[in-house]
Amino acid sequence: MYIPRKIEDSVLKALKNNPVVAIVGPRQCGKSTLAKQILSSKAHSIYLDMERPSDVQKLEDAEWFLSSQKGKLVCIDEVQRKPELFPLIRSLVDEWNTPGSFLMLGSASRDLLRQSSESLAGRISYKRLTPFLWKELDGMYSIEKYFARGAFPRSLLADNEAASFEWREDFISTFLERDLIQWRNFTPSTMRRLWQMLAHVNGQTVDYSALANSLGVSSTTVKNYIDLLESTFMVDAIPPYISNLGKRLVKAPKVYLSDSGITAALLGLHNFEEMFGHPSFGAVWEQIVLSNLRGLFPEASVYFYRTSNGAEVDFVIKIKNTVFAIECKSSYAPKLTKGNYNAIEDIAPKQVFVVSPVEKGWAMKRGIDLVSLEELGVKIRAMIPSS
Repeated sequence: MYIPRKIEDSVLKALKNNPVVAIVGPRQCGKSTLAKQILSSKAHSIYLDMERPSDVQKLEDAEWFLSSQKGKLVCIDEVQRKPELFPLIRSLVDEWNTPGSFLMLGSASRDLLRQSSESLAGRISYKRLTPFLWKELDGMYSIEKYFARGAFPRSLLADNEAASFEWREDFISTFLERDLIQWRNFTPSTMRRLWQMLAHVNGQTVDYSALANSLGVSSTTVKNYIDLLESTFMVDAIPPYISNLGKRLVKAPKVYLSDSGITAALLGLHNFEEMFGHPSFGAVWEQIVLSNLRGLFPEASVYFYRTSNGAEVDFVIKIKNTVFAIECKSSYAPKLTKGNYNAIEDIAPKQVFVVSPVEKGWAMKRGIDLVSLEELGVKIRAMIPSS
């Protein structure tokens, strides 16, 4: 069963205008499935997986093989494993001068890929695919299942809770022991311990020194490890929003794990009931809202706001110079705190959205709407200037 992805139309449009399009996102989030769906609509296409020995063999003489594919859409999966292809691809797209020549899939971030693909500047369009957005599921699953299993397709679509949890444990092990091997200067055991620590402090401002002391490594090592997790889409580091220089602001970033199901597995929580009673429950809801914001509004800048005096709001997002404040409350009857109201006064956003796991929201007061996860994107989109 293919579940349509929000970015599909955007990828198709980019292929009409650019010689190279790259879909980036975490492993197992559905990039290959989306690419094969796109290729199925193309009369002439070829799919190469850089984790399949037979496909790697085809590129032993990459110039000869790829040169013979002119006129086709060539899809290269896990392209970060063959960075030496980028200069050749640049040469070919300049020679062919045809849009829609290459579709690249990578589980490394745009910035990490760019280190290898500088030669493609001006020729490549990047599109980020997340695990399933709540809107993409169109009511097929309960919010409780989405909460507990996370949004990775094979976890969410598993036959039962046990199979889902086992898949996530295997994903974590494979990611640490195989997928990260291509990046230098890291130890799988230390990375696992750090990842578990981050699960326990999910959504908190990061204290590099405390984490370093617990791990017995330097603060620089911890920062490098977190940067690597961010570059491979496993965590999301949110910078502070600077709006008033007269305020004493918290300046360290907040770090969230990127998927609620992976967080649950790292914490040893097997189902929603176990998660509901855990201290991290509220932070996991924030994480779910954040991951959906990233998928719905890839163009948005996302921040958090917190002062030393206790004024705080979970997320501040800026789209086309329009600022929105977003507070996440994992309750059916949420209330804003004095600190929330003080932050709203400082930020002066166009609108405040309180996101709760309700089915349908309501207006709390002037300028502040309670919204469901599904309503959030619609409400924001309606308030973004069209020009």
